Amino acid sequence: MTTATSPDLSRGSGTHDHIHPGLALAVIAAAQLMVVLDATIVNIALPHIKTALHFSATGLSWVLNAYTLVFGGLLLLGGRAGDLFGRRRMFIVGVLIFALASLAGGFAWNAGWLLAMRALQGIGGAIASPTALALITTTFAEGPARNKAFGVYAAVSGAGAAIGLILGGVLTSELSWRWVLFVNAPIGVALAIMAPMVIAESERTPGRFALADAVTSTGGMAALVYGFINAADPSHGWGDTTTIVSFAIAVILLLSFLVIESRSEQPLLPLRLFENRTRNGAYLVMLITGAAVFAMFYFLTQFVQNVIGFSPLTAGFAFLPVSATIVVVAQIASRMVGRIETRFLIGGGAIFAGCGLYELSSLTVHSSYATKVLPGIMLVAVGMGLIFVPITLAAVSGVAHQDSGIASAMLNVGQQVGGTIGLSALVTIFGHAAGSQAAKLHQNPYMPEPFTHGADAALTAGAVFMVVAFLVAVVLIRVRPQDTPNVTAVTA
Repeated sequence: MTTATSPDLSRGSGTHDHIHPGLALAVIAAAQLMVVLDATIVNIALPHIKTALHFSATGLSWVLNAYTLVFGGLLLLGGRAGDLFGRRRMFIVGVLIFALASLAGGFAWNAGWLLAMRALQGIGGAIASPTALALITTTFAEGPARNKAFGVYAAVSGAGAAIGLILGGVLTSELSWRWVLFVNAPIGVALAIMAPMVIAESERTPGRFALADAVTSTGGMAALVYGFINAADPSHGWGDTTTIVSFAIAVILLLSFLVIESRSEQPLLPLRLFENRTRNGAYLVMLITGAAVFAMFYFLTQFVQNVIGFSPLTAGFAFLPVSATIVVVAQIASRMVGRIETRFLIGGGAIFAGCGLYELSSLTVHSSYATKVLPGIMLVAVGMGLIFVPITLAAVSGVAHQDSGIASAMLNVGQQVGGTIGLSALVTIFGHAAGSQAAKLHQNPYMPEPFTHGADAALTAGAVFMVVAFLVAVVLIRVRPQDTPNVTAVTA
């Protein structure tokens, strides 16, 4: 439920020559929609994917993590590739990779193949999404035309989650879970064919590709996530050699990334961005929020189907109030940022989300959707709506002009990476709690009672995460209402 921002958004360079601006925007927006809805469309199908491909209780999280880890880890590299090799060209490459990986993933015969294709989807999304947004700056002249295009782009990005929920439910119920992947293939191929006809190529800019930066950062995060999930497996645990080696590799690769960035004249991630405490606070809050909320959807989409007994289609509709509430509250928050300090809006959002997660942490096998699940997710949705707009403003407040694009892009990276690491950490908590309860009841960890017990433990940890987010917001973020520029949030 995110959008990606190109690191060079602020430059607005390139030509505005194109065949038809409306068609160009339609292609760009459709590609973004395809990438954005991928997370929720797959979420609804998780119970069916688990049964069909025999995933373990903890291993199922890789269906989401394989995508978000690669997508978030390579977003900045995708934006850099568009700068160096041409944005239209890389947009087409990204869309085709995403489409073909979706097609191949739909034919998955085992867990390993599906995860490999999900990672390949992440590569395609990381190339297509930032170049799609950057293409708006090269296709539409600065002013009303570009502002309108950004508005359409943001609306499509916000609607992607809701569309994914319904489409995932329809496809899984009426056809098969495989169609949540197959559906991307014809759309992606059509967009790749249309793009050269309606979008002009952008000017290339010289620079360094920064492959080593991307490999060390993404590899380090992958090792970190693998360590958490391996620790969650009852047959391994924290003292297992593989777990320890995974964490050690993560430390080595992430430290190597920092060394590369500190010594590079053209770093993928300029470390000067972290010299401002408000910006650091914004990134931390977004990372923590992504960690807590991403895990919530992971557990609840399975709870309403496996425990309450919803069909995939009903499950899709069950989460629509979240998307609608986020849109409404975000609009309210955008009008409040000029009167209320950003940290209080963000902090208030963290409290709402934390209360919602705490409410959800007391689910039982007898809980109903209307009296327990819906109130909890609505509180979380209010919190997310309050956070998204002011946190975008905090991330770009006081940043140098040349860094404004990368500063806002880091919010999207933080949300994706936070979701990936957070889900792996909370799945670890879930695995131990569910395994312990299953042993007491002599059941499988995915039976209703052990699963619910494990999900409660994970959601409790998510509520604690949001308390930390509240403290980070009120302590680190300092943006006065009079310092707030008119910025449209593109994170949804």
